[in-house]
Amino acid sequence: MAVPRNALKKWEKVRAFALGLPDAVEEFPWGESVAKVNKKVFVFLGVQDGGYPLGVTVKLKDETAHAHALACPGAEPAGYGLGKAGWVYVPLEQQSAPAAEVLCDWVEESYRVIAPKRLIVVLDGH
Repeated sequence: MAVPRNALKKWEKVRAFALGLPDAVEEFPWGESVAKVNKKVFVFLGVQDGGYPLGVTVKLKDETAHAHALACPGAEPAGYGLGKAGWVYVPLEQQSAPAAEVLCDWVEESYRVIAPKRLIVVLDGH
């Protein structure tokens, strides 16, 4: 199954942004891409081979961002009980999927929730 080009471009921007955050690393548990900081996942990037719909899963503590993410077409609380902790799955293949900039904002929020304070200081340039 081919991944829509627009969705793949968004995914690539989000992945590059996530991996550009201080001390972020990419790993492949369960055969899917995740970005981690301090050995903890801050964004699930899934797989890009077309085996599953392309999407990202982020942890959003800010109520406004969380509600906005859940309002996206096809978005839902993450599975495996992660939704109860604020994780939201956002699909990228719908025409009305969020812009890459919005997705990157959510990835940064997720990073800020997961990363140690010393790296937030680096991120903020202090």
